[in-house]
Amino acid sequence: MDGVGGRSGTDGERVRLVPWSEEDLWLLRRTNSPGMTEHLGGPEGEERLLARHRRYVEPGPGRMYRVTLADGGETVGSVGYWQRAWRGTEVWETGWGVLPEFQGRGLAVRAARAVREVARAAGSHRYLHAFPGVDHAASNAVCRGAGFTLLGQTDFEYPRGHWIRSNDWRVDLQRGD
Repeated sequence: MDGVGGRSGTDGERVRLVPWSEEDLWLLRRTNSPGMTEHLGGPEGEERLLARHRRYVEPGPGRMYRVTLADGGETVGSVGYWQRAWRGTEVWETGWGVLPEFQGRGLAVRAARAVREVARAAGSHRYLHAFPGVDHAASNAVCRGAGFTLLGQTDFEYPRGHWIRSNDWRVDLQRGD
């Protein structure tokens, strides 16, 4: 598969999801800034970045993607989904990041909608969750715009050893909402 398309309504820029590859380490490094990781516990050291990159490249349950503009192919960020045990069942979890110069254009919503459809097609779990911090207005707006339902607040550990108060957003992949 060379990529998956995504669009929000009929207006706006289309995005394409390109499966993460060895050549995408630069994007992890670029997004490893204080501004981009403020709600995720801060920047990671090089060793942790390399380990995360390796997980993104290796096949496993779920998948990470580089998000590009469908017209022109310029990289705008990343999105993915992965397996997680949550409240006694296996679910998909999703997360995204859009480079600062591309924020505010609805691209994260389009990428979240596209990855939602990829997770639906994978068929192995009924639910896709996102857990943005309650104070992360932009990511909560992405969840709303991408059709997730807010289930409430929860304490969530990310990264390991760092607890945050998060909203639990969910999409039912079987019902299509």
